[in-house]
Amino acid sequence: MRDKINIIVFYMLIISFCIMNEVIPEVGKISVVAANGKKASEKIVAFYFHGNYRCSNCRKIEQFSREGIEKFFSEELETEKLIFHIINIDLPENKHFISDYQLYTRSLIIAEFKDGKQVRWKNLNKVWNYLNNRDKFYEYVKSEMEKYLKKP
Repeated sequence: MRDKINIIVFYMLIISFCIMNEVIPEVGKISVVAANGKKASEKIVAFYFHGNYRCSNCRKIEQFSREGIEKFFSEELETEKLIFHIINIDLPENKHFISDYQLYTRSLIIAEFKDGKQVRWKNLNKVWNYLNNRDKFYEYVKSEMEKYLKKP
């Protein structure tokens, strides 16, 4: 009986590991897959990181980030050259993002991936400065995003 339980637990761990690798992106190993199932060679990912507790400013940063990205980069979102992820860093499986991106507060991060590997990233920490001015917030995010979307 004990052997059966061990085997069941073993298989459950394997299945959990497989699911986590598909669902939870890891820095440097993120699976950048288009909706058609093909792996994309180049992607820009905008991550908004939040925690379990979400104050009005944190919600505003998420809202303004989403609105600005959708307003100025709808084509890139549609073609999946740009992806927007919202991630709760208080979940155990997402804790690694804190050290990966040196997070000290709720943040908007832009990362570039080539052939499935991260090549550069930037924390848009000035979003906190523009919470009371939606247009300046949008312009800041737009300006920084354009730097990542342009070909060198």
